[in-house]
Amino acid sequence: MRDWRQRRRMTQMDLAAVADTSTRHVSFIETGRSLPSRAMLMRLVEQLDVPLRERNHLLTAAGLAPMYRESRLDEPALQQAQAAVELVLKGHEPNPAVALDRHWNVVAANRAIAPLLAGVAPSLLQPPINMVRLSLHPQGMASRIVNFAQIRAHLLHNIQRQAMGSGDALSQQLYEEMLTYPLPANAGDAHEPTLSDNVALQLRLRSEFGVLSFISTITVFGTPLDITLAELAIESFFPADAHTAQVLRNWLPLEV
Repeated sequence: MRDWRQRRRMTQMDLAAVADTSTRHVSFIETGRSLPSRAMLMRLVEQLDVPLRERNHLLTAAGLAPMYRESRLDEPALQQAQAAVELVLKGHEPNPAVALDRHWNVVAANRAIAPLLAGVAPSLLQPPINMVRLSLHPQGMASRIVNFAQIRAHLLHNIQRQAMGSGDALSQQLYEEMLTYPLPANAGDAHEPTLSDNVALQLRLRSEFGVLSFISTITVFGTPLDITLAELAIESFFPADAHTAQVLRNWLPLEV
């Protein structure tokens, strides 16, 4: 509990105030002099924004039964959630979209993701396929990303922030692995000013059709109670210019 409080940069007094308890009680819980009730522990983890996976660990440490299940996406319990993911992915065509787990591994993708992966080494397309590794690895998309330095800085920032915020060792390992990858020639400047008419950081990708430009959004499930759902995100790519939109329509015509 102390570790999570310090990660959120809160004092014991801060946490006690928002959790409607005493600083003394928070201190006793952190030192093991007192075991919290389930209700108190849940108040604390809510205020500390502890991920569901880690909430189970804290519940177990307090001698309480875990609350959150972790199901596979193909299990009956998540049938409707899986259908929702497939609906979003399919409905986003002819634009690319991909569902990712907490380590940026591909859980599912639509057909339109294929043009982004042209030229990627087959070894990087073996499961589990990791989108960060695909993006930054020298044998992945790196040499085709026009604004590579910007994309690299953005991805590294997100991975490091997740590693620090969640305490997840695999995220930290992924971050350290990415730092070892060499920069491709003409990687650009991570701090290069964006064009004034840009509304978001673009992924600009060289292709046989010319440079394709994308902006993206992240979709997550609201109020999940299953660890798998809580850690699942759908990244949807949208064309950032008319040329990219036309290329995607020509490459993957909508089914009638």
